[in-house]
Amino acid sequence: MNDPSRGPRDEAEPVLITEAAPSYEDEHAARKRKYMLMMGMRFPCLVLAGVFYHTWWLALLFIVISVPLPWVAVLIANDRPPRKAEEVSRYQREARQLEHREHRVIEG
Repeated sequence: MNDPSRGPRDEAEPVLITEAAPSYEDEHAARKRKYMLMMGMRFPCLVLAGVFYHTWWLALLFIVISVPLPWVAVLIANDRPPRKAEEVSRYQREARQLEHREHRVIEG
């Protein structure tokens, strides 16, 4: 319905759907950002391990943190969010008979 006070509606203007899932492109871009962030954390961890080489336990901690980062980054980047559980609206109608009279059975 057009509101006369707002003027004519542009047909090319998209309709806002609040419950819609993000588009595939937006979702893919977010997963790429997460991947790049996690892979970007690996190099600083290795540099910090080199900086703290004289404190062996701290250097080992940074190495242990940096080893699974590529694996975790790939898992997160390839994982899509689960689908939302939607309640399906199904049309239910009453069962009605086409004919209400009884039929005579012919045995032979």
